[in-house]
Amino acid sequence: MTRGPTLPAHRLPYLPKPLDAFNAAPADEARALLLHCLDSLQWCRRVADHRPYPDLESLLAAADEATYDLSPDDLSQALAGEALPDLPEDTYSAAHMALSAAHAAYEARFGHAFVIYLGDTHPDESLDRILEAIRSRLTNDPEEERVIAAEELRRLARGRLAACLRNPAGNPSGASLITPVGPP
Repeated sequence: MTRGPTLPAHRLPYLPKPLDAFNAAPADEARALLLHCLDSLQWCRRVADHRPYPDLESLLAAADEATYDLSPDDLSQALAGEALPDLPEDTYSAAHMALSAAHAAYEARFGHAFVIYLGDTHPDESLDRILEAIRSRLTNDPEEERVIAAEELRRLARGRLAACLRNPAGNPSGASLITPVGPP
């Protein structure tokens, strides 16, 4: 039995990977995306200027290094752009008051927002973890707390950046990745 002519293979349109889109985006658009991960212009410039990255781990390593190199002014700028993590909607009002009071005490002592990475914390445990951490860290001297806050910022930036590039549709920052048109 002879078969008729075969149809040409169906070619799917090119859909760039998020890292490819990040690498190919204009510098100002890459920096804008990065600002959603960490509010430091110096950090954003440094990470964006070292593109292209061969893989996500290389990008995350560069982001870590850039975070470690933040000057005190850059760190202050990044801390100023942070806020407490959102609590689950069903959190009772007394918990909100306790958190507000603890955060106010923290800000009065250290002069910046309390930052904590909650990436590995179950949402039901986030309030307890935040309150425990604020109370514990209130006993730190200002320089020790600045080092801890910088480490938490690094972890936050790394988590946000990984989330942006691993799952752009579920991007918690709301930043969009530029998708270049055309073949790879």
